[in-house]
Amino acid sequence: MTGPQIAFLIISALTVASALLVVTGRNLVRSALWLVVTLFMVAAVFTTLEANFMAVVQIVVYIGAIAILILFAVMLTRKVMNETQPQTNSNWWMGAIVSGVIFVGILLMILSVDMPMRPADDVSGQIVGLGNAFVSPDAFILPFEVASVLLIAALIGGIAIAMPREEES
Repeated sequence: MTGPQIAFLIISALTVASALLVVTGRNLVRSALWLVVTLFMVAAVFTTLEANFMAVVQIVVYIGAIAILILFAVMLTRKVMNETQPQTNSNWWMGAIVSGVIFVGILLMILSVDMPMRPADDVSGQIVGLGNAFVSPDAFILPFEVASVLLIAALIGGIAIAMPREEES
């Protein structure tokens, strides 16, 4: 086994371990922090697969925006921080069964497809085209801006929920 293959296996194992800590954690803030670690390890997997653009997108979009927004929402909502109620759903077993069925289905699909294990052809033109599409007014700029406005609205909503209410007399 070569060095990159060993690195891939170690990073993949760390990704799975941190993902398990996300879903089995009892503290919501710690689970959100483990989510950041999981997303970073996915970026590391992309790096070992020489998909550097996807690794950067993973870090910027998921860690830099989504995970930090989740952390802000969790920390601003103090009601969730109280440990008086159980943090698990009573129907967790149903979610575990559905997740297992989906996992087996994806695994069977992957095993049934014979894909060559070689790097893709030159994709530099595709990446440049994608970058141009993100900033072109005729392409993806409107959905990109709508998503950013929705994230800001969610953050403002989290702040509004977290603000203490004044007692009316």
